[in-house]
Amino acid sequence: MKFRFIDHTADVAFEVYGSSLKELIENATLAFYEAFVDLSKLKVDREKELEVEADSPDYLLFNWLNELLFMFETEFFAGKDVEVEVKENGNFKAVGRIKGGRISPEIVKTEPKAITFHKFRVERKDGMWTAFVIVDI
Repeated sequence: MKFRFIDHTADVAFEVYGSSLKELIENATLAFYEAFVDLSKLKVDREKELEVEADSPDYLLFNWLNELLFMFETEFFAGKDVEVEVKENGNFKAVGRIKGGRISPEIVKTEPKAITFHKFRVERKDGMWTAFVIVDI
């Protein structure tokens, strides 16, 4: 399982899984787009590069998701396929490519407003990474 959506009264919540931090970020990207876009109707015709740095895995994922939100709101971009490389040398750096396309109002399920810190967590336990994310809508 890559991710699962959690029932939440007013927001979108999801739990994400990965065998590595790289896979966790990739699956969080897929969960983000799946939550807000009917991906079956998204035409893949462009590729975006994304680079994010942070001093911890939780801030790395938080910053990454905020960049996805920024591209969603300003460039009307959503992705269907993502590849990420994570480097760690004193801090954490994620560099990735997202294949996707321009979103139109008819394929948007609901609009995200903000990635929240409410209950936000990234954990590594028994060799697996998990994250819990709530997005304000």
